[in-house]
Amino acid sequence: MLPILQVGDVLVSPDILTERFCCDYEKCRGACCVEGNAGAPVNLDEIDEIEASLDAVWGDLSAQAQSVIDRQGVAYNDPDGDLVTSIVGGRDCVFTCYEGSNCLCALEKAYRQGHTRFCKPASCSLYPIRAKQFSDGSFGLNYNRWDICRDAVEKGKRLDMPVYKFLREPLVRRFGQAWYDELEALAGELKAQGLL
Repeated sequence: MLPILQVGDVLVSPDILTERFCCDYEKCRGACCVEGNAGAPVNLDEIDEIEASLDAVWGDLSAQAQSVIDRQGVAYNDPDGDLVTSIVGGRDCVFTCYEGSNCLCALEKAYRQGHTRFCKPASCSLYPIRAKQFSDGSFGLNYNRWDICRDAVEKGKRLDMPVYKFLREPLVRRFGQAWYDELEALAGELKAQGLL
């Protein structure tokens, strides 16, 4: 068992290098946007970005989601005191939109269409990695296991896709290319030593 690794000022769970994962949207249909009992973790900067994107996504949101946003805003503090996106009916993220039976993120849809600069909260982009910021400004990255992602785990195993490779783009967006290169080099060293 590998110990916790450090890349720059980020503590990295070894599971991020050893576990396999690749979203299987054809099977899950975006269940992570509607399952659970709280919204996606967000920070104050992301709330500003989300609020600036509201006009671009408003038409894709359900009437219930629009009502929740009008009443309480785009985010709230969950029972643990964490800032999370607002939800509808105790579970669906307010930014969930549907195309047929498929769940989509209205924020990401608008971003991909070139209507906004903001894609979606880092916690969504980085999933199944959960990032925790400590009081000294450093971060810890952990692999989060969720039963609804079992198809993603199976697909990741079939493709031999480590979590960190699957999440290359959001990790680079969040921590920078130089940081990701260092993570990849560390993975290469551990593999050469027979530890991965």
